[in-house]
Amino acid sequence: VQLVESGGGLVQPGGSLTLSCAAENLRLSYWSIGWFRQAPGKEREGVAYINRSDGGTGATMYSDSVKGRFTISRDVAKNTVYLQMNSLEVDDTAVYTCAADMAAFRRSSFSEDFQAAMTRAFVAGHWGQGTQVTVSS
Repeated sequence: VQLVESGGGLVQPGGSLTLSCAAENLRLSYWSIGWFRQAPGKEREGVAYINRSDGGTGATMYSDSVKGRFTISRDVAKNTVYLQMNSLEVDDTAVYTCAADMAAFRRSSFSEDFQAAMTRAFVAGHWGQGTQVTVSS
């Protein structure tokens, strides 16, 4: 199983980027996908989750740090999951990685502790190599 992220780059504060997570040898609609990020010297942080669409609800959840600015979505025909990032801030600078797991977590699982839920959701999942996002003027 290989997940491949793309779309990272350098952007000015307030700008936008769209990251892609693609897989050549699995049908992503059967998998729940999470986007994580890790900045230098910081712990990995889960930022967005989309429930599997086949056998799941396709529901989306976000960390408070990106809610209202980031949107996770799925294009079944292209077998790709996207992370649209708007109003980017310097603190969004990190390596962004997508992960896949066949389990489908309910929205209620994320309500009390989003980070703990993201960790549980992908503890045994498949991970990509990551793409660098740098927000700087």
